[in-house]
Amino acid sequence: MIFMIESAQPRRQRRFRFNAELHQRQHFVHAHIDEALKKKLGIKRNTVQISKGDSVKVVSGSKKGTTGKVTKVNLRKGRVLIDSLMRKNAKGKESGVPISVSNVYITDLVLTDKIRAAKLKVAAAQKQQAVETKPAKQEPAAPEQVKK
Repeated sequence: MIFMIESAQPRRQRRFRFNAELHQRQHFVHAHIDEALKKKLGIKRNTVQISKGDSVKVVSGSKKGTTGKVTKVNLRKGRVLIDSLMRKNAKGKESGVPISVSNVYITDLVLTDKIRAAKLKVAAAQKQQAVETKPAKQEPAAPEQVKK
C-alpha cells in the first residue's frame, strides 16, 4: 500500500511528512534511475528506493557530478551518505556529508536481495537476456564402438 497525502493544503502535507512513521518514510527515499540502467535491466519505473550499496551520482548542489556508493540511508531526514563525500571535523575525524535524496540519481543497483529484484521484476529480465546470449548447445559426438 502506498501512503498518499490526501490534502491539497501545504501545511497538511508538511505535517504528514513530519509525522510519518518509518515504514511510510521508505516511500520518500526514491530516486530517479539512469536511462541506460533502465534499458539494460528492462525496468519501466522512473524511480526506485535507494538502498545501501547502490551507486549514485549527485546532480545538483555544491557536490554536483560526484559519484559513489551509498553507505547509509537516513529515513528520518531523507538523506544519504556517499562513500566518496567526506569531510573532516575539528579533531580530524572524517564523517560523511548528508545529501538529499532528491539531489541524486541511481547509476547502478544492488540486486543481491531477491525480494528487491522481484519487486523490480529484474530477475526475469536478466534470465531472459542470459538465455538469449548463450550459444546453442552442441550435441556430443556418438561414442565409437570398440571391437573386441
